[in-house]
Amino acid sequence: MDQQLLSKTFVELADSLVADFDLIDFLRMLTDRCVDMLDVSAAGVLLADRDGKLRVMAASDEQVRLLELFQLQNDEGPCLECFHHGTPVSVPDLAAEAHRWPRFVAQAHQSGFAAVQAHPMRLRDEVVGALNLFRSSPGPFDPADAPVAQALADVATISLLQQRSTLRSSVLNEQLQSALNSRVLIEQAKGKLAERLNIDMETAFTALRGYARARNIRLSDLARAFVDGTEPLTGLVI
Repeated sequence: MDQQLLSKTFVELADSLVADFDLIDFLRMLTDRCVDMLDVSAAGVLLADRDGKLRVMAASDEQVRLLELFQLQNDEGPCLECFHHGTPVSVPDLAAEAHRWPRFVAQAHQSGFAAVQAHPMRLRDEVVGALNLFRSSPGPFDPADAPVAQALADVATISLLQQRSTLRSSVLNEQLQSALNSRVLIEQAKGKLAERLNIDMETAFTALRGYARARNIRLSDLARAFVDGTEPLTGLVI
C-alpha cells in the first residue's frame, strides 16, 4: 500500500471538517482513492436520505454506479445487508452466493465483478451508508486492507458531519438531501455533455470535475449552470 497516498487521503478527508466542501466531489475522491490504494477494481458509496432510503452518491466508474443502482432497485445485495445490519460484509466469491442474491450476482458477473466487500459508514450507533469495494476476480480480500477501508469509511462519515459532536442528525439529513439534489444535477450535466460531445458518461464526469476544480467552482454549481445554459464550458478539456 502507498503509505504516502494513504496519509494524504486522511489529510484530505480531515480538511473537510474545517470548511465548506463539495460533497459529491469529496465522495468521488474517496472511491477513487480506495481503488488507488486497495486491492480492488472499483468502489461505490451509498448514503441514506432523510427518509432512510439508500441512494447512490458516488462511484469510481460508470459500471459500478449502474450495479449499485441495480442493487437498490432490486432490493438485494451485500451492500444493502451491510447497511441494514451495520456490520462489514465480505464476499470473496459471488458465484458461491448466487442462492443468497440471485439477481445481484448475475448482474455483478455481467458487469465484470466477482467479489464484493462492504463497510458500514457509522455515526456512533447510527449507520448512514456503506462504502462498497468490488473486485473483478474472485479470491480472499487482503486482510490488511479491511481495517484501512473501514477507517476511511469512518473518517468520511465524520467529514460528512463537519462538526463531530455538535451536529444533530437532522442537519446531516438536510445535508444529504442537498447532496442528492446535487447528484441529480450532475447526472443531467453528464448526460448533456456526453450527448453534445459524443463521449461516454465517465469521460463527461471527469471533464466536468476537472473544469470545476481548475476554476475553484463547486461541481454542483457548475452542473446547474451548464444545465440551465449559463455556463458554456469554454476551454473544457476532454
